[in-house]
Amino acid sequence: MFRFFEHLVDPYASYRQTDAPPARLWPFVHDYSQPFRRVFVAAGIVSIVAAAVEMWLIAYMGRVVDLLSAGTPEQTWRDHGGELIAVALFILLVRPAVMGLDVLLLNQTILPNYGTLWRWRAHRHVLRQSVGWFENDFAGRIANRIMQTPPAAGEAVFQVFDAITFALAYMVGALILLADADLRLAIPLVIWFALYAVLVRWTMRRVEPASKAASDARSEVTGRVVDAYSNIHSVKLFAHDREVAYAREAIERARRTFQHEMRILTMMDVSLTVLNGLLIVGVVGWAVALWMAGQASVGVVAAATALCLRLNAMTGWIMWALSSFFRNLGIVAEGMQTIAQPLALTDRPEARPLRLGAGRIEVVDLAHHYGRGRGGLDGVNLAVAPGEKVGLVGRSGAGKSTLVKLLLRFYDPEHGRILIDGQDIGGVTQDSLRSAIGMVQQEASLLHRSVRENILYGRPDASEAEMLDAARRAEAHDFICDLRDSNGRTGYDAQVGERGVKLSGGQRQRIALARVILKDAPILILDEATSALDSEVEAAIQDTLYGMIEGKTVIAIAHRLSTIAHMDRILVLDEGRIAEEGSHDALLARGGLYAGFWRRQSGGFIGTEAAE
Repeated sequence: MFRFFEHLVDPYASYRQTDAPPARLWPFVHDYSQPFRRVFVAAGIVSIVAAAVEMWLIAYMGRVVDLLSAGTPEQTWRDHGGELIAVALFILLVRPAVMGLDVLLLNQTILPNYGTLWRWRAHRHVLRQSVGWFENDFAGRIANRIMQTPPAAGEAVFQVFDAITFALAYMVGALILLADADLRLAIPLVIWFALYAVLVRWTMRRVEPASKAASDARSEVTGRVVDAYSNIHSVKLFAHDREVAYAREAIERARRTFQHEMRILTMMDVSLTVLNGLLIVGVVGWAVALWMAGQASVGVVAAATALCLRLNAMTGWIMWALSSFFRNLGIVAEGMQTIAQPLALTDRPEARPLRLGAGRIEVVDLAHHYGRGRGGLDGVNLAVAPGEKVGLVGRSGAGKSTLVKLLLRFYDPEHGRILIDGQDIGGVTQDSLRSAIGMVQQEASLLHRSVRENILYGRPDASEAEMLDAARRAEAHDFICDLRDSNGRTGYDAQVGERGVKLSGGQRQRIALARVILKDAPILILDEATSALDSEVEAAIQDTLYGMIEGKTVIAIAHRLSTIAHMDRILVLDEGRIAEEGSHDALLARGGLYAGFWRRQSGGFIGTEAAE
């Protein structure tokens, strides 16, 4: 039975992905809720039926009081015994079935699957965002919104069917019940309804923005805390209290926003207590007055009293459910600042997979300044022949990294274009483009998974033998076999820690090299690929590196000029332009920027000062 309800909706069912989700709250919620349409209708109907059953029970209790006061026990049993047995069976069998169906739909179908669907789709959408999008926010804040928004959405839906729908049906039933007993009894209830609606409106208009502000403040705390933990080495190295103060500033803001939210709820609770007192005195007092005037039976008084006491108990729950509903909507609205942002970098509608040829790269009048009007690249033209090895040098900020990011299409250029085998990379799919390019970065960052999973990330369908061969070629196999993590996993099954923190810089770099070797892409980008290696290990894998680049189109960024001296051609970037190009010997003979870098190298690295 549980399995049936748990599988009524598949949260991972295929859906049409959109590059620009709805920006407003209700259209966004409606879009994500489409797979649950029928379940929501069923849950609403069952909730209304459950409320009707409860109202009928209260009304029937009034009838029971009248029956007991109208005759002797023997007479009452003789005339109404069958009716009482039928009602007992209804209470024992039908009522639990209705309530059971209600909670099964809520607890087994909606709650587990609705939040899962939100988290799955939100994560998929965020993963499609550009690198630049991630660079503009805290990773911790993004993750916090992905984690807290789905349960908030699920809780909001739960409150709709567990409390709000039930409560509305119950209140309408209460009005009908009292009006049927005596129309005058409905008057104080209508007045109470009106005052209650005013209180609800006052509360909800303030709770949602207050909750959104509190949620945003909590996300800020998470972002700052995770930022500190992710950079714990720097925090420890500089050993000052600035990090504590930085976190306290966000924590204090979260405390103030939460205090404001709680003030609203406290005022709501006090006002609700006063209103409920008016309800009890008005309805029950009037019912007693009608009984004293001989215009109402004892059963009517009993039903009215039971109804008011039930409403008195429910109203706090209803108000809390409503405030919880709007608080959760505030959390969803805050989360939408991340998960509903349109993709800034998308595949064109007509985009097709890159058709790989020999691996020729052409850069045509390329300019990109990150929207600042300066920095980056300015009018770069370049042609890299298939299989050519090109070194890229220049001071920090000269545009080397910008060129690589544009080649990988992490950004779209502000002007110009890049072609691979004659195809504008802006017109091919991003996945196919990046599948054709292998890159070893200066700072190798590994996933918090096993060594095996990190290497296989380069080509998930590779065999175990191919994975081991790549590790050996990267001079990584021996140290991997000696690894052991805190849970006793060894070798290729050992976990490397967040960003590979459990390994040395050289070990991380060799695993990153193994990953790229396994990928075996026709175009290769090396960003100081051996910078984290000691001289002995670097010398040991140089032959492997040279073998890896054989037959590939290579762009190698270097500060240690000796690592690119053997390249077919060297480009010198300066202030976003190609200032010099040629072979190592030709550039030395020219006596320009490159020659100046070579002369001033200390330990083989480019100096950052201007050439005289």
